[in-house]
Amino acid sequence: MIDSGTIAAIATPIGEGGIGVIRISGDEAAVIAQRIFRKPSGSSIDLTTTDSHTLHYGKIVEGQRVIDDVLLAWMKGPHTYTRQDTVEISCHGGPMPLREVLRVTLAAGARAAERGEFTLRAFLNGRLDLTQAEAVLNVIGAQTSESLRLAVNDLAGDRMSNQRANDQA
Repeated sequence: MIDSGTIAAIATPIGEGGIGVIRISGDEAAVIAQRIFRKPSGSSIDLTTTDSHTLHYGKIVEGQRVIDDVLLAWMKGPHTYTRQDTVEISCHGGPMPLREVLRVTLAAGARAAERGEFTLRAFLNGRLDLTQAEAVLNVIGAQTSESLRLAVNDLAGDRMSNQRANDQA
């Protein structure tokens, strides 16, 4: 049986970079984010009364300790990748800020996502069919512009044009 609890993971590659993203998905995404996010004024945010698909500047905190300055994207399901409520936290992209923001997110009630679990949820919730779910892996692993084009077409559900392209090759 698939666990339907709220999950979180680092959604960008670990390494040094300007931005890194932590994704939270599930029924408790808003509640968990509200526990750890503070506006610049220090006040909390009520995501349940906030418009969907909005971006908010603030800080991730653990008690009184500031972990990082972040942008928090709030997206109400079903209009998300997983068709569940989703929060994406864009923090500084170094390994430590990402790990710390994820650690605080997990301590606030999320469960660590398994590899591929966001895409599995998208599939199980009818957002993607099996071919599209497989195409996600092909988009991520594309090594040439042509393989990327074909994978993106599969992701969009355009298997016929890919078949024609393969027939012509």
